[in-house]
Amino acid sequence: MAKPPPRLFLPSDLEAGAGLPLDGARWHYLHNVLRLGEGDEVLLFNGRDGEWRAHIQGAEKRRGAVTLSVQTREQVTVPDLTLLFAPLKKDPTELIIQKGTELGVRSFQPVVTRRTQLAKGGLKADRLEIIAMEAAEQCERLDLPQIAEPVPLEAALDALPSGTRLVFCDEAGDASDQRWGGEHGRATPMATRLADAETGGPWALLIGPEGGFSPEERAMLRERDGVLAVSLGPRILKAETAAIAAITILQAHQGDFR
Repeated sequence: MAKPPPRLFLPSDLEAGAGLPLDGARWHYLHNVLRLGEGDEVLLFNGRDGEWRAHIQGAEKRRGAVTLSVQTREQVTVPDLTLLFAPLKKDPTELIIQKGTELGVRSFQPVVTRRTQLAKGGLKADRLEIIAMEAAEQCERLDLPQIAEPVPLEAALDALPSGTRLVFCDEAGDASDQRWGGEHGRATPMATRLADAETGGPWALLIGPEGGFSPEERAMLRERDGVLAVSLGPRILKAETAAIAAITILQAHQGDFR
């Protein structure tokens, strides 16, 4: 099987016959890393116009151009899924963005909880957007996810569109004198809870910080309408692992893994 051509995200409008310039990081990647040149094929997408076949024209050392020929795929969107997560350290946060993009998250909303520990300087939005773009290019996705600025947990919940069902990953029990709250009050396993849920979106997933939610946050979440408290199983997962597991389970039961 022939090696597939590389895919690039370009924000420009895409249509047959269009000629688009390439320079900077995009041209460096094609010309210097992949060693592509005059006449070589690339695939382009912009999140609006589907995917297009293009060929390199006018290859120079520091810049080049592509000419679009035919549309290879029409535009499709991923399921209406928002991931609310408490930011972690640099590498785990970047992993959540990368794998969430690959798994089909439409939007990421970082949330600040009582136990959230934001890194000094906060989130690097430009860096996270590059990670999401590269993940979308790699996984054949036709759009980029939205990545919002961090907001307090309750503000993020209030901003969810009307009708959104929120899956709240709650690994704690209710006993204050036992590790992780003991067994009493633990949530139903996520796969079991979703098996009987009506299909259709929008959906949101909420992943807490290392150390979990405070008792007050758990109580507030369980009292809100449209919230499904779930468990991810018998083991306590790291937050980045929990995010990947929860997205996968939701996509398998309600999303485009079916």
